[in-house]
Amino acid sequence: MDDSKTSRYSEAGVDIDKGNELVSRIKNIVTPTFGRGVLTDIGGFSGLYAIGSDQFEDPVLVSSTDGVGTKLNIAKLCNKHDTIGIDLVAMCVNDIAVGGAKPLFFLDYLAVGKLDVDVASSIIKGVADGCLISKCSLIGGETAEMPGLYAEGDYDLAGFVVGIAERDKIIDGSEIKVGDRIIGLASSGLHSNGYSLVRKICFEELGLTVDSYMDEFSCTLGEELLKPTRIYSESLLNLNKNFKLSGLVHITGGGFIDNIPRILPQGSRAIIHYDSWKISPIFEFLKNKGNISAKEMCRTFNMGIGMVVIVDEDILEDVMQQLKALGETPYHLGEITARPDTPGSSQIEIDCF
Repeated sequence: MDDSKTSRYSEAGVDIDKGNELVSRIKNIVTPTFGRGVLTDIGGFSGLYAIGSDQFEDPVLVSSTDGVGTKLNIAKLCNKHDTIGIDLVAMCVNDIAVGGAKPLFFLDYLAVGKLDVDVASSIIKGVADGCLISKCSLIGGETAEMPGLYAEGDYDLAGFVVGIAERDKIIDGSEIKVGDRIIGLASSGLHSNGYSLVRKICFEELGLTVDSYMDEFSCTLGEELLKPTRIYSESLLNLNKNFKLSGLVHITGGGFIDNIPRILPQGSRAIIHYDSWKISPIFEFLKNKGNISAKEMCRTFNMGIGMVVIVDEDILEDVMQQLKALGETPYHLGEITARPDTPGSSQIEIDCF
């Protein structure tokens, strides 16, 4: 076989050798994430993970999948790809954390138009960093080179997490009751939602670039928009060991308005006091410059709150203190009341609209 010729597959835009080079390069990035349950190295056809039977009496597997959305465009514009993987892990791990689950292992899927090994390695480093933060093993993934479907330089990223919870420790909101208190945990910024609107306002309407220095943020626009999503799983797992949590809510797409009602029992309503937390400058900037109503802001963005914790009134202060000790910034946002028995009444009320 004559290896001196360029392969026909390479001519078509897919370079198998680069794919193999990527796998070789990222091994040292991925292996530090391995927990004791990992049974395989990367590069195989599948990843094996042993759950073990000594830690749980009645274990339930909990899974989630997500992406990063058009925040990827910001990474491309900044030519900075080493934090977008943290966002990917955060969006998945935070979703299973609200059920009381501990993340076990993670897999990623990277689709590209033309594989750039340096860029791909940087992306995977971010995924590994996110796994280290959440104490989750990155046991496998897939990199797909698809010329014609993606333009050169473009890529998409998806992630998949599997976690575990004790059945009687699962948090599903069913125990939420009138009088419970609502705590919000500060976000790191926009996290990974609303970026299509952000890009329209900042780039199309205001004519800014990612290199524009913003006095409001004390950094460039690109630096503000690329702040990684905060990962809450370790804090929530520690909290769940010591307190009975009535409910947890990951504030993602849909903001307060769509996400909080997802766990509320029929007949209950969440009251949120808009002046009870510090709203990050990025949200005030978008609201004012984009001429966005308060209601739409609260349905599009997290407004500075990435996670909501609902607890019994009697343990409010103790929970707040432990959250601070765990490095979180908690705010007492409001309370659970009875939902008015009138047609069209909402399960959430925010006193800014």
